[in-house]
Amino acid sequence: MGNKNKTISFRVNEDSFEKLREIAEERDISLSAVFREYVETLVAHDGQVEVVPEARIDDVEDTDAFPPKVEVPKSFVREHERLELEADHLREQLEEHKQYVTYLHDRLDEQTEDEEEIVRLEDLDSEVGTDEEDEPTFRLG
Repeated sequence: MGNKNKTISFRVNEDSFEKLREIAEERDISLSAVFREYVETLVAHDGQVEVVPEARIDDVEDTDAFPPKVEVPKSFVREHERLELEADHLREQLEEHKQYVTYLHDRLDEQTEDEEEIVRLEDLDSEVGTDEEDEPTFRLG
């Protein structure tokens, strides 16, 4: 396959369009050539291009790198990595719990399909009735 040209279209406001036309006329190139040059520069520098006015080009120091770089303390990086690992662990636990709940629901559905008797504690309490006064009460703890 050969290298095929692709078309990109976008909208700019009228003032920007006029300014771009002036730039193209000053450089004696077409308006589309201005865009092609910008895109080629952007691709060549892996998206690290900063557009600055010509007046500021001489003022730009070597320390003004683009994109800007910020130093982060190692403790912050370690804490971030720790939190990422903890988040991964919690996601795994959540997935295991979801699988277990699904398993329990499936077992419950199977048992109800087999029409096995399900005994509920509330039902047992109501059967005992008023004889509770005779039975001793126990407390755990």
